Amino acid sequence: MATLSIEGSEIHIETDSFTAAIATEGYTSGVKGGSFRDRKTGGTDLGHGLDIVDFLLEPAEGIEPDEEHPYHYGDVTHGNLAKRYIELPQICTQAKRLPYSVYRGDGFVAVKQWWNWHQAIKGFEPGSLWEQALVFPDGQRYFFSCDRVKSVNDSDALILRIDLPGHLKHQEADTFSEIYLSYQGTLPCSEFLEDFPPNEKTLYQRDDSAISDRIIRAYRVRTESESDPWLAGMTLNPADVYEGWCHQRGYICFIQEIGGRPIKAGETFGAAYVIGFFDSIDEMNEVYDGLKGVSGISITGDENDAQWEWGETA
Repeated sequence: MATLSIEGSEIHIETDSFTAAIATEGYTSGVKGGSFRDRKTGGTDLGHGLDIVDFLLEPAEGIEPDEEHPYHYGDVTHGNLAKRYIELPQICTQAKRLPYSVYRGDGFVAVKQWWNWHQAIKGFEPGSLWEQALVFPDGQRYFFSCDRVKSVNDSDALILRIDLPGHLKHQEADTFSEIYLSYQGTLPCSEFLEDFPPNEKTLYQRDDSAISDRIIRAYRVRTESESDPWLAGMTLNPADVYEGWCHQRGYICFIQEIGGRPIKAGETFGAAYVIGFFDSIDEMNEVYDGLKGVSGISITGDENDAQWEWGETA
């Protein structure tokens, strides 16, 4: 039976297949780094957390940088991908504390978190609302997640940056053996021993004339079990993903950006994901194809009598 308990500023989740924690203070959003443990293999996530949220941006080719909040690119951190911040600060490192609601239902527990950005570059207003819904079901080695943004600005291509499934910490590939990107294939760990920028090896950019069949990003965790599991982050509607990469910069930085389409003040955009452990790429594909096209999650009811369905966050 899925259970949820609150200990200080942390929410602890246990199901028949995994354990996880959510930090509502400190380094926030998503599932806390190192807390997501697969009961079958003993594997855990290897980074700073899962579905970790940053800030709002726009493409900025040929646009002068904002003097107060410059976005630096042309280096190993951001590569040659011209962007500009729209609303700040970075949620995971700077929000410090997130409000939340918890829910218990038949065969699942869930958590909602939200926050309003309070800084904006010149010409834009602060105050856009980010909401995240996390659903932890019994009977699966994975959970469901959704991020949505209600914008207070008009934009030609508003982007939300997230870490999906999450960054990967390692020392010369001691924690993982390979990486799988559905739009590129399988990469051995030897490809990630030296730093390289986002646009060099693993860059994905949406092409509306040829949308990818699946967006699955995964790494294979080294464990002491007979079969090392994959930890995957799967964005269920491929058209929701604007850009993504996983580049080496001391650790492997699994950045994904959603949105990137015209939006008016008061409108929303977002994406939904499956995040968790799998025995094979074929298993990932099977789960993905059964849910493909979904872009949101709706949680209704109260704390101890909740329901959830695919849709949009409430």
